Amino acid sequence: MKNHSPVNKIIPIASDHAGFEAKELVKKILKEHDITTIDYGTKTDESVDYPDFATLVAQAVNNGDHEMGILICGSGQGMCMTANKYPKVRAALAWNDEMAKLSRQHNKANILCLPGRYLGEGELRSIVISWLEASFEGGRHQQRIDKIKASE
Repeated sequence: MKNHSPVNKIIPIASDHAGFEAKELVKKILKEHDITTIDYGTKTDESVDYPDFATLVAQAVNNGDHEMGILICGSGQGMCMTANKYPKVRAALAWNDEMAKLSRQHNKANILCLPGRYLGEGELRSIVISWLEASFEGGRHQQRIDKIKASE
């Protein structure tokens, strides 16, 4: 990983039942890069309600307990919608590595949302690593982030 990546950081992660398998893969990927995860659940593939788990990670990021988080559900949409209810959260749904990278570079995304039903291990690896390695570019993008904050 590049020097500006969050090596040795702790990243909270959560999923619903549809994202459980992908969450386990992402935890493995992060561990390979010396990144510790705090798993907020779910712990099985039995049906649960995604907002119950999205809020745990979103609160941790919103409160400043963690800089970044990862959420996974079937489509990624429900987790993303829930997380974005928190004022200091900028959750981004990424289906490929380019979208993940741009979400950090241009939008300063601090929670990555993934569609667990649609991505294999190779895709998950590429997306997660691209997201972690990307840095916010500032400049014209900062003024846009400021406008988002002002609208709250």
